[in-house]
Amino acid sequence: MEIDMTPAGVADFHQVLADHSRYWGERDLRSLHLLAMVREFGSTCLVARAEDGLRGYVFGFVTPDGTGYAHLIATRDDARGTGLGRRLYAAFAEAAERQGARRLKAITSVGNTGSIAFHRGLGFDVKITEDYDGPGRAMAVFRRELPFAPPHFRTPA
Repeated sequence: MEIDMTPAGVADFHQVLADHSRYWGERDLRSLHLLAMVREFGSTCLVARAEDGLRGYVFGFVTPDGTGYAHLIATRDDARGTGLGRRLYAAFAEAAERQGARRLKAITSVGNTGSIAFHRGLGFDVKITEDYDGPGRAMAVFRRELPFAPPHFRTPA
């Protein structure tokens, strides 16, 4: 199945929210999805589109200091384990580099072991930062330099 990485549009954003549980399961992260991100940072908010719909997405932006911040990245339940998450990150990194990014950053909760393992597998350094999200709210903070070439990354034919 062919998958195209394209900038997210308003309709894509609404589809992601409609299918939220397919991406996030029981975790309700709808409040982290901001339409303004898609409207204002469209070139770094990408969807993985296939003939059966949106297989995944990454919403992010580039900060003034040259950091490509990946705010949300998710793959649909039937697309996990296919390398799509790596492809989304690679597409995001390329888009961020075009806007002058020199490094990537992302965060997650310290209990999100799947995300921590995923980011480590992509070559990110991880640091647990106390009070990152407010008093007593530690977060795992991921950083890595660009260019992006994750270990064992292969572009599917």
